[in-house]
Amino acid sequence: MSEATEVPYVRYEVVDGFATLTFDSPHNRNALSAKLVRELLAGFAAAADDPAVRGIVLAHTGDTFCAGADLKEASTLDPAVAADERTRVMIDVLRGILTSPKPVLARIDGNVRAGGMGIIGACDLVVAGPGASFALTEVRIGMAPFMISLTLVPRMDQRAASRYFLTGEKFDAATAQEIGLVTVAAADAAAEVKRLCGELRKGSPQGLAESKRLVNATLLAEFDAQAQVLAKRSAGFFGTPEVIEGMTAFFQKRPPSWAQ
Repeated sequence: MSEATEVPYVRYEVVDGFATLTFDSPHNRNALSAKLVRELLAGFAAAADDPAVRGIVLAHTGDTFCAGADLKEASTLDPAVAADERTRVMIDVLRGILTSPKPVLARIDGNVRAGGMGIIGACDLVVAGPGASFALTEVRIGMAPFMISLTLVPRMDQRAASRYFLTGEKFDAATAQEIGLVTVAAADAAAEVKRLCGELRKGSPQGLAESKRLVNATLLAEFDAQAQVLAKRSAGFFGTPEVIEGMTAFFQKRPPSWAQ
C-alpha cells in the first residue's frame, strides 16, 4: 500500500471549530507506535496552524484509549536504542500537548495505561465515560513511570499517586475524578465533551491561550527541568534483568518470577 493510500492510525477531523484527533489503531490497543506518534504530532501542528480551530479533542476507537509504548515495535530494537526512542517520543508528545496554544480535551471511554496515562495528565480537560479504566502497571514489568510522572504527579492527589504508582491497581472513572486525574466522570463522555467545547467557544483565542499558559507554567517549568534527567534514569533500566524478565513474562502472558 502506498503512503498516499495508507490507512491512518490517527484520524483528523474539524467540526464546529474543534479538531478531533482519533486514535484508530485498535490492533495494538492504540499503542504509541512510530506511525501513530508521527500522525499525532502532525495533527497537533495542523490544528495549531488553523485559525478556525479553537481547540483539540483526543478520542479513540476500540476499548483502549492508549496502551502506552508499542512494546512489540520496541522489542525489535537494541534496548538502548529502544529506550532512547521511547523517552524522546514521550517528551515530544507530552510537551506538545502542554505547549499547544489551544486547549486539549481527552474523551475517554476505554482503558488507559502507561504512556496513555501521561497523555491525559498533559491534557487541559479530561472526560471519562463509564467504560474507562486506568492503571500504572510499569512496576509490574520491572520499571517505573518515569517520563509520565512529569504530568501525572502534579495532577494527582499525592496519596493516590503513591498508591497507584506502587500497586499498579486498576481504578475507574469515578476514582480518577476523585484523585484529580480526570476533570469529569460522565455517563455520556461524548455529550459532556460537546458541552465543554461549547463553553470553551465562548472564550477568545488569545484568552484561552494565555489562560492555559498561566495554568501550565509551573508544570511546564518542572517538565523542562526534569525531562532529560528522567530520560537518563529510564534508559538505565532497559536491558536490566528485571525488565527483560518483566517484558518476557508480559509477552508470554505469565506472572514474572518475582510474583510467582
